[in-house]
Amino acid sequence: MIARIWHGKTKVEDYEVYTEFMIKTAIPDYEKTLGFVKLSFLRNIKNNEGHFTLITYWKNLEVIRNFAGEDFEKAKYYPEDEHFLLEFEEHVEHFEVFA
Repeated sequence: MIARIWHGKTKVEDYEVYTEFMIKTAIPDYEKTLGFVKLSFLRNIKNNEGHFTLITYWKNLEVIRNFAGEDFEKAKYYPEDEHFLLEFEEHVEHFEVFA
């Protein structure tokens, strides 16, 4: 199993709205991908910014390519993210889950 980890940040006033967007749009998008296992969606407020960490779990790297494209290490964004995110981190991290 492979864990894919993404981080993003918003203005604190967009914290709840972005959370709702992720629940309604992003999470269903992940869940409909064959080979998706589960996710952990974490958030906190730090230095007056909303921070989001999304950890998704996938069967293997091929499944991630089906979701994210051939350049699977590149972060996947939604058009609506432009309204919320303060910056667009270019890459995500992948880890082999062994326990």
